[in-house]
Amino acid sequence: MKKPVDLGYGISFIDVYDLGMPQRTGTYVLHEEELTIIETSASPSIPYLLKGLEALGLEAKNIKNIIVTHIHLDHAGGVGLLLEKCPNANVIVHPKGKRHLADPSRLIQGAKAVYGEKFDELFDPILPVPEERLIVKEDGDTLQIGENRTLTFLHTPGHANHHFSIYDSRSNGIFTGDTAGVFYPQLLDYGVELYLPSTSPNQFNPKAMLDSIERFENLNVDRIYFGHFGMSENPSAVFEQLRYWLPKFVEVGERITKENPNASFEEKTNAIFNGLFEMIRAFLDERRIPREADVYNILRLDSQVCAMGIADYFQK
Repeated sequence: MKKPVDLGYGISFIDVYDLGMPQRTGTYVLHEEELTIIETSASPSIPYLLKGLEALGLEAKNIKNIIVTHIHLDHAGGVGLLLEKCPNANVIVHPKGKRHLADPSRLIQGAKAVYGEKFDELFDPILPVPEERLIVKEDGDTLQIGENRTLTFLHTPGHANHHFSIYDSRSNGIFTGDTAGVFYPQLLDYGVELYLPSTSPNQFNPKAMLDSIERFENLNVDRIYFGHFGMSENPSAVFEQLRYWLPKFVEVGERITKENPNASFEEKTNAIFNGLFEMIRAFLDERRIPREADVYNILRLDSQVCAMGIADYFQK
């Protein structure tokens, strides 16, 4: 496993090998007297997270705050398991996510419906978080974790209704979970900077997503910390690309829904996936990215999840 990366401003970044893939999902560590981490990924990622802390010379028992931007399993599925190693930590969550961390039965049911037999390998176990260790942050609430660091929680729907983003005063950066999409750092080796929206089911809302992006923009941040994957110091490119790609994603879904009114959900999802993936591949072909590049493993996966969310959006 790779060593944690120092991002400056007292922030380290651990690759937690979500789905067994490098550069898929990461955990941010904020080195303050109130040791704080943002995102846990799913339970199979917890050993990587703990090894990353060890490499930083930190112990899980000293963590005070575990923050999850939203309750999708690739961001929060491992929080109950991690908590067993963190006797002094509380979990900070969006108000709409709290009950699902306390009783994850619906999260489990939803994931089993999507992932079927792969569920155990990808997500098991999903453990409940004791109610008394859950802290809710409303829009605009803050958390002081060091002399020079205040975190401000902003409700930012679009990807999910139970999503907040966290503005960090010390780095003038924002932890955006999935609301500002996905960053593909694998492409930087080819001189390509790519950010794509994340439109996964079942609360994707393009208008809300654009409103949240405008909110980020109005903060004049210097850096964006993505759940997938890593930090960008080019926020203007992030906003520009999301505004470019989001309507294109929606257009593909709208066209396929109109052309196939009687198709099943699965058929529509497959057709939308093909449309999205071909569009992204054509963009990368133009930039001479080899089709055997590793990034395609993640792009294929992301396009499948995005297609499900878009199909669900038009079905509603």
